[in-house]
Amino acid sequence: MHNSSPHEIAKFNSMASTWWDPHGPCEPLHKLNPIRLSYITKFTALEDKKILDIGCGGGILSESMAMMGAQVTGLDLAEDALTVAKLHWPQNTALTAPCYLNHSAESFAHSHPEQFDIITCMELMEHVPNPLSLIQSIALLLKPGGKLFCSTLNRSPASYLTAIIGAEYILAKLPKGTHDYQKFIRPNEFSALLRQSGLTLKDLTGVKYNLFTQNFNISSDLSVNYLLHATKAL
Repeated sequence: MHNSSPHEIAKFNSMASTWWDPHGPCEPLHKLNPIRLSYITKFTALEDKKILDIGCGGGILSESMAMMGAQVTGLDLAEDALTVAKLHWPQNTALTAPCYLNHSAESFAHSHPEQFDIITCMELMEHVPNPLSLIQSIALLLKPGGKLFCSTLNRSPASYLTAIIGAEYILAKLPKGTHDYQKFIRPNEFSALLRQSGLTLKDLTGVKYNLFTQNFNISSDLSVNYLLHATKAL
């Protein structure tokens, strides 16, 4: 039960060896991580929470949440990226390392229903063939009252210019072909998918890239990147 593309998996496996290089192909993920983490902790504490990080890749967000005392499980279909994630965890800490598993959300959901307090799914929706299938699996995995945090790209002229033309071709911050514009999801489309899956949208927040400082910042502008928070009813 894989809602995935072999091409997409191969693309992220090819980045595995440089995943933790803050100046390599994953530089945008390193710069986005503090923004994501602050957004999540704005709505919930992480300590002792059971968290599932879907599309965890090399573990940048998973590791950060585990360092805050969360019990983190990371799912990804890119095995090479998972190997890097497992190796990166520091040995000199008493905190619990994330558990990294090579599973799709769909297959995992059927064996682990309603087991997670929080689910994170960052920059993955625009890479899967069927976003609704993924969100429905998330709804199944969440405990009643559980929280979902996602980030993705809006399908707009601004996102095409910024995320593809700018990031991939002009600034070369991402490998060419990282994104497919047709898979970007407008906020109203994402909101409809959440409703179809029985989840309630609580917040939408934009993320803006500053070309001068080359950093990301929280913004009211949803036209390129955006974060969202949704919940499952009790």
